[in-house]
Amino acid sequence: MTLSVLLAGGGSAGHVSPLLALADCLRRRDPAMTITALGTEQGLESRLVPGRGYPLLTVPKVPMPRRPGPDLVRLGGQLGTAVRAAGAAIDQVGADVLVGFGGYVSAPAYLAARRRGLPIVIHEQNPLPGLGNRLGARLTPYVAVTFAGTPLPHAVHTGMPLRAEISGLRRQETREQAHRELGLDPGRTTLLVTGGSLGAQRLNETFGAAAGHLRAAGIQVLHASGIGKNVDIGNVDIGVDAGAYPRTDVPYVVVPYLVVPYIDRIELAYAAADLVACRAGANTVCELTAVGLPAAYVPLPVGNGEQRLNAEPVVAAGGGVLVDDAACTPQWVRETLLPLLADPGALQRMGGAAAALGVPNADERLADLVYAAIEHRPATSAAPPARTSS
Repeated sequence: MTLSVLLAGGGSAGHVSPLLALADCLRRRDPAMTITALGTEQGLESRLVPGRGYPLLTVPKVPMPRRPGPDLVRLGGQLGTAVRAAGAAIDQVGADVLVGFGGYVSAPAYLAARRRGLPIVIHEQNPLPGLGNRLGARLTPYVAVTFAGTPLPHAVHTGMPLRAEISGLRRQETREQAHRELGLDPGRTTLLVTGGSLGAQRLNETFGAAAGHLRAAGIQVLHASGIGKNVDIGNVDIGVDAGAYPRTDVPYVVVPYLVVPYIDRIELAYAAADLVACRAGANTVCELTAVGLPAAYVPLPVGNGEQRLNAEPVVAAGGGVLVDDAACTPQWVRETLLPLLADPGALQRMGGAAAALGVPNADERLADLVYAAIEHRPATSAAPPARTSS
């Protein structure tokens, strides 16, 4: 029997990345499986899902409020249209199970699946779940969470599904290759600064202003500024590559401060880095713990404090440091970060503490839950193939 799985999620990388990681895991287990994504025409999924080779069906975008209230009541008509579109997608692909990752798409998909008696699996990325997954968790016993303690019924801690290039990364084994391909000096301590694909203005301003101090301390920096963003580092010598990155068509050079808009192969940057300065999105925190990298987390100061909640367990375990956005200044870099970068023993201990919290096989754990939902649906005899990795 050929299984068909419909994966619902979109709007941001936080939803799309674990969706694609699970899709890849399911495809490894069963190459004959039909895997389809359900998203919107506007979100990142419209580019990333087809780019990974999976078909994408779309439903109208229905922004879900964070909590029940008047905004939810006003969504009635929009939600009904989206539920019908999600139901049509379920019927079109003959889905055996729906896996939802929250966001604009999942709530309509959960309701459409419930009407059809279709098994539902939920994955929640954040410590504080949104309204869509809070609704969905009432409709199924198959609920996976990234962070232990997430307040959802039936929650099972699986961690965050990650791309195999990251979950399988062996930093020490790849380190020499990473330095060579990135054009970095293997003899220097390396700081990776990243605010994600959109960049983080606070990090760009702070580390640009502190570039001279980092250089004077012998610290080399790989700084992903974000597409369309700049880093003003004054008169410090700098290597800049505004095109595709990394490059292998240029001679090996050593640069004290390399600014790039985006790093396509982030796993190479992780292998080369000794410490990361970054925001604290769920994906970022889970990637860094999975590969055992210490970090200075600078949570985005908006919303309901989700990013701080993401990083706090890692910091409490000794796997990183936490600094408020407003306190992330050049003075903080000089007084706090530089002494840490100068202490290899402390960095090693922090990396070990971070790795102890990592869940590199979260994709397999979530895939197990998907197969459990299929196995226990009424009148089914589907059985999962043997696992291919742990």
